[in-house]
Amino acid sequence: MTFEEYQKLSRKTAFYWDKGNNFIYPTLGLVGEAGEVAEKIKKVLRDKDKVIDKEAKKEISKEMGDVLWYLSQLATELDISLDDIACLNIEKLSFREQKGKLHGSGDNR
Repeated sequence: MTFEEYQKLSRKTAFYWDKGNNFIYPTLGLVGEAGEVAEKIKKVLRDKDKVIDKEAKKEISKEMGDVLWYLSQLATELDISLDDIACLNIEKLSFREQKGKLHGSGDNR
């Protein structure tokens, strides 16, 4: 499945108020689901001695899928394709790599 296909298919399951003119809802959902990914990882550290077993991987994958869903809805609300987001990110990282600036902080390294 491509990002474009995912974005179109996931949109069919988007039911929230003012859909098509509401970037707030998917933004809040995105950060909430990212927090749930972090919680799953925290529990691996706390309860499983840092070992990500098959069950933990499955649960983390589910939460990452929710992150992807909300990211897709936010992108759609902003009229941005996930394909474009992915390409722009790779271009940014490649540019940083060429400059030897993959490490460090700041948006414009």
